[in-house]
Amino acid sequence: MDVIPRSLQRSVPLDPQTDEQPPPGPAEPVGGLSASVAPDDTRPVATFGRRPPRADADLRESQPKAMLPGWAALLILLGCAIGVELLLGRAGMLPWWLPGPGEAFPAEQITAARLALLPACIGLVALAGLMSNVAGEARVLACWGHYRGTIRRTGLVWVNPMLRRRRVDVRIRHWRSDPIDVMDRGGAPIRVGLMVVWRVRDSARAVLSVFDHEEYLREQVHAVLSRTAATLPCDTFDGLGPSLRDGQWFGDELTRGLNAEIAPIGLEVYSVQPLSLEYGPEIAESMRRRRVADLDADLRAAIVDDAVESAALAVRRLEYATSQELDRHARNALMQQLLVAFIAPAGVPGLAPRRDPRRR
Repeated sequence: MDVIPRSLQRSVPLDPQTDEQPPPGPAEPVGGLSASVAPDDTRPVATFGRRPPRADADLRESQPKAMLPGWAALLILLGCAIGVELLLGRAGMLPWWLPGPGEAFPAEQITAARLALLPACIGLVALAGLMSNVAGEARVLACWGHYRGTIRRTGLVWVNPMLRRRRVDVRIRHWRSDPIDVMDRGGAPIRVGLMVVWRVRDSARAVLSVFDHEEYLREQVHAVLSRTAATLPCDTFDGLGPSLRDGQWFGDELTRGLNAEIAPIGLEVYSVQPLSLEYGPEIAESMRRRRVADLDADLRAAIVDDAVESAALAVRRLEYATSQELDRHARNALMQQLLVAFIAPAGVPGLAPRRDPRRR
């Protein structure tokens, strides 16, 4: 029975709603550990052994209870204005468009003013609670520190004027980071540029769970990138094993790890795409020379292999054309001459015959 190394094991993230591990699926072994190496893939899965922060189960986005359409508030405001005009106009305190009974007594004016206070207050409440909500934005309502609901309805609506309204952008957004300095598995400093596509899924948690959800997202991007980059080297110069140059794997691991960290605050990440991956300036030149030398060695090996195949084919065609089979010494001498003729123009040293310094 194969034992999975602890450094390559990945723990199942906890459910932010219940803070419990989900039941293992058919392709996942019992115990919350999944195999980090597929049968046809040797790339390790990033390790996330630390528990993500726990979310408040009672804090979830919901519709506010005290909410009216905007036209209803406008009708109430219009009715209150008409009532005030009727009371004060008939008392001679406001211009009146119908003929009145004449000038009212001061006592009648005081009574009319007192009666007009009620529709005036109702009209002020209706006017103060009106608000306009545009598409792509939500309003989080709170009163005395308690969450009262979220308005995602667009257009003119009325809410309790005593509630505090905080605007939240719930559209799909993207953030392109500056090059972030991290370390790969070998300890080499690298700089990675990322583009994160995300949105606010639960506005209540995004506003009330953290001080600034955008700043929290940026810090978590740095943390997840540091952990994921430390699982593999940036380059494998020997050509064996995976590396961070595999952009598909790198992006998938960053997306999975970042979603596990920001799910408790109501954010959702669609994709994390590495845009640039380069070495730090202190070792960039040495790594570039090493990379060029590795490419040059691969090119020389390919030239030599092609030359050997071409020389062997030429010898076989010569034997077929002359209907004579060369002996081993003649074949080796002819192969050496053909290799020198093929490789010498390509500039591959070590195969061309050296000149005897005693000969002039």
